[in-house]
Amino acid sequence: MSSSALLALLVSCLMWGTTGVVAAGMSSNVSTFAIGAFTMGVGGVALAALTWRAVQRALSIPEARWWVVLGGIGVLVYPLAFYAGMRDAGVAVGNTVALGSGPLFAGVIEWIATKRRPTQRWFFAVGIAGAGLVFVGVARGGTSDVGPNGVLLALIAGMAYALYSVAGSRVIAAGASFQGSMGAVFGAGALPLLVVLVFTGGPLVSDFDNLTRGVYLALGPLVLAYLLFGYALTRASASLVTLVTLLEPVFATILAVVLLGEVLPTVGWAGIALLVSGVAVATVPRRAPQIHDSRASWR
Repeated sequence: MSSSALLALLVSCLMWGTTGVVAAGMSSNVSTFAIGAFTMGVGGVALAALTWRAVQRALSIPEARWWVVLGGIGVLVYPLAFYAGMRDAGVAVGNTVALGSGPLFAGVIEWIATKRRPTQRWFFAVGIAGAGLVFVGVARGGTSDVGPNGVLLALIAGMAYALYSVAGSRVIAAGASFQGSMGAVFGAGALPLLVVLVFTGGPLVSDFDNLTRGVYLALGPLVLAYLLFGYALTRASASLVTLVTLLEPVFATILAVVLLGEVLPTVGWAGIALLVSGVAVATVPRRAPQIHDSRASWR
């Protein structure tokens, strides 16, 4: 992975990591459904509007349209399944299952779409990072009861995340720009989410502080972060990009410790170390083998 793609993903992960801190400041009557619908609904419309010309060019490519539809379905399903899963399984377990399963689903979907099997290095990196994610989840798990329906919903969220990630990559592969790909995919999923927002978003949009936080979530962690995410998809496979985004809990946890005063046990810091190690295994370039020139001994 190029350094520019890795930097783009690190900034994206940092912005996604702020969502928990920002959402925690909203009033208690704002539902998680409203937060998800506002972030990806309003943010998706804004992203499509800002990239409209590129979106039009993307939609003019016949091979891209089917992937835009599939990606839009992923965008629609993800926030609803993700937040519902956290409500039933607990925040720590819901996050761990959804984020941890995302790269695995992305690898499978991309394998089916491109007929290219992920490398053994990628599987090894996913294993290391997945173990780290479990450690972080355990450290931040508290006393949440785990509901089986919540785990299933979190898995659906992971699949939806993988679906719109791979879809965005395939739209780019069909000839669209990363701006057009992200704008088209998120715009397709945003409109139905606005319907959800109509029924759930009253407490969010009627309070200035809540609305300000919602606008940040829509413009920062969605519009800007996913443009950077789309740029990374032009430099690496969706399976690798989604693996790197497992660093999001690292930033989220550190921000929670620094800004919210949370205490992270030793197992949590060990999990962060494993997460970083897993991403490093997948992204650090291999050194090219040096070929010995036998003629050198005669010089």
